Amino acid sequence: MPIRKPMIWRNLLFCYIIHMWIPGLVRGQFITLNSIEIFTKHDWFKLKHTVYFQCNGENKTVLPDVTKTGVLYTFRGQESWQPMTGIGGEKCKRCGIYEQGSLVSDKEFDVWEVCPTDFSASQVYMHFKEKEINATFVCHGCAKFHSVSSKAVAASSPQEEGYNGLTFMIAIIAGVLCTTLVVVGGVFMFKHTQRMKKQRDQARFMQLFEESDEPEDELGLDPVI
Repeated sequence: MPIRKPMIWRNLLFCYIIHMWIPGLVRGQFITLNSIEIFTKHDWFKLKHTVYFQCNGENKTVLPDVTKTGVLYTFRGQESWQPMTGIGGEKCKRCGIYEQGSLVSDKEFDVWEVCPTDFSASQVYMHFKEKEINATFVCHGCAKFHSVSSKAVAASSPQEEGYNGLTFMIAIIAGVLCTTLVVVGGVFMFKHTQRMKKQRDQARFMQLFEESDEPEDELGLDPVI
């Protein structure tokens, strides 16, 4: 009789799939560079200029093609050095575009706060600084917020509140379902282990009983009446 495999791993896998399926629980948001144009160079002593993008606490993302001023460079978002950075929720991060210096320190084209609310319904954001840069970014996975002023206070609409409530209810139901499946899988494993242990004990007892009858068979002893 074949032994059934424990179901707890299937339950855990099912819970993982449910968790990833629920919209809005875990949403990857990353930003790519769509286009950039630099208007000036800060280090005139260098023959080759290195332009890079960097957010606080993160590594530099060098833009190898951006070497000349007055040229609009466009990208597909699939280059080896993309994405530029990741962003989650509604929290902003401070980022900038710099030119690598040759003497003392790097020079900045501009440094600003990158926020999910900067991206419109098309998920495209353009950052411009006079006499410095003109860059366009695309946020993949960002919520489609309406364009608002940085001083405006955004209020949640009834539709958004209903959507958030529905998502919360789905998360609760999925959590209860996953917990139930794990508990059922644990009970099944426990019963399965106990059943296998009982079968092994019975087999061992029968083996000992058969071994105890062998000496009497060898001596030819008849049972005593």
